[in-house]
Amino acid sequence: MPLPRGLARFNRSVTNRIIKPAAARLGGFGVLHHHGRRSGNEYETPLNAWRQGSEVIVALTYGLDVDWLKNARAAEGSIIVMGGKEVRVGRPEIIPEDEGLARVPKTVGRILGILDVDGFVVFPVL
Repeated sequence: MPLPRGLARFNRSVTNRIIKPAAARLGGFGVLHHHGRRSGNEYETPLNAWRQGSEVIVALTYGLDVDWLKNARAAEGSIIVMGGKEVRVGRPEIIPEDEGLARVPKTVGRILGILDVDGFVVFPVL
């Protein structure tokens, strides 16, 4: 079950602005740079993200109906800044919850399980 939409709105307008600079450098986070599929505007969205070889896995803490995911799926590619480095990625693919939980660090998986996060995507690294 995704986190509440009200929390998403609060995070988008308040928390994301505070955490964005750190998220691009901290482990377990990344900042997705993407363009609006209709507006063409540039956006930067902090995400829970982990690099695993030629993929980046992202927890869908707010579910599938989020603009950043729609934008990334509509685009040819995006950039995720992780550990202070830019990672060029392709279109994300939705993966099952059990597969996603198995692919994140165990402690994180427990927390996401408690939060009842039910979705993950995998971005191929280009």
